Amino acid sequence: MSTDIILFNGVNKLGFDNTLTIEIVKKPIRGKLNVVEGKDFAYNRNLVENKLIDIILSPEKEVIKDAMHHRNSGLNQVVCKFAKNNNIAIGFSLNEILKSKHRKALIGRMIQNVKLCRKYKVKMVFGSFANNKWQLRSKADMLSFAKVIGMNDKEAKESLTNIENILKRKKENWVRKGVRVLE
Repeated sequence: MSTDIILFNGVNKLGFDNTLTIEIVKKPIRGKLNVVEGKDFAYNRNLVENKLIDIILSPEKEVIKDAMHHRNSGLNQVVCKFAKNNNIAIGFSLNEILKSKHRKALIGRMIQNVKLCRKYKVKMVFGSFANNKWQLRSKADMLSFAKVIGMNDKEAKESLTNIENILKRKKENWVRKGVRVLE
């Protein structure tokens, strides 16, 4: 079941099975879906060490300058390993690209982050994260752009359905693999 993630109240499915309206939080709250915007390596590392966070959105957003031989994309192997162990997904926002003045650099950083997520088996979530109805894109457009940033067909489809798995885990009071909270 494919789901688009939006930041405003309104229902326009555009080929998706479901749309989910979320809020980006500053501090994680137990029992809610916690989506936090990423910044630099140190901030992102602190985020992935917190088990209450579900999605780090656009870790490549705040990084300003690239190094000589690699892109500063907000992720590295340490952050990816923590994200995998703590079951935190990396979110890619189409809206960030639409609003950005430095699209080429942002797309390059996203490509690097997709490669890191694939290598360390970190879940990826792709959504429009639209602020209004004019920023929404169809499911076909989202899948196509997910492929542009380096996802294969299977990963692109899973990135649109991973949010359902995260929500299901939140409802079940899931703590860790094999462990649930009993009431």
